[in-house]
Amino acid sequence: MPTAPRPTAPATAPPPSAAPSLTERRKAATELEIARAAAALFAERGSAVTADDIARAAGVALRTFYRYFRTKEDAVAPLLAVGVRQWLAELRRLAGEADGRSVREVLERAARQALTPSDERAAEALRWTRGLLRVMRDDPALRSVWHRVHHDSEEALIPVLAEVTDGGPLEVRLAAAAANTAMRVAVETWASADDGADARAADPAELVVRGMRALTAGLPELDRRRA
Repeated sequence: MPTAPRPTAPATAPPPSAAPSLTERRKAATELEIARAAAALFAERGSAVTADDIARAAGVALRTFYRYFRTKEDAVAPLLAVGVRQWLAELRRLAGEADGRSVREVLERAARQALTPSDERAAEALRWTRGLLRVMRDDPALRSVWHRVHHDSEEALIPVLAEVTDGGPLEVRLAAAAANTAMRVAVETWASADDGADARAADPAELVVRGMRALTAGLPELDRRRA
């Protein structure tokens, strides 16, 4: 195993103005391919999966794997972060529109769209996420990756909400924490539901809206209409 491997990249998306270079795009594509292989293996085999298993499934050398990730669990972070990046991108887009929706409505719509797959690859990624979350119940190292991704998500939400709400620093942080927690708990609840559960428990998009309304009820700043 190579020594001193490079830490995995942060899960948060770059600012809209930062155009990634060709090298960065290739690196991100390789990370995501490794992440997909890791997610599929973890969902199938649980913690028995090794870094060598993941590297072989992704078609890369073990040395290459460790250039991207410190541990086998870190390998799933890019896949888990895909939905977060989509959510933040949609939130920024909707927040910039002058359509009369409140900040709360913008948050709900962005979250709903992030958890509604737009194509088969997105649906597959969501299924892999579900499988990972089920495995995580018995794997503290995987749970740590999941919580790190959501910590980064919450930090990335703060500047976005600061631009569109009238609240002070405390209210903005509370709004970011509430929205991020609603997203995390909704996906976890959906993942833990039995396959025969009722429709409300089987739809992560509906769960996140319900959770967001419950957790942000005491934040009147989110009711302001976008001009």
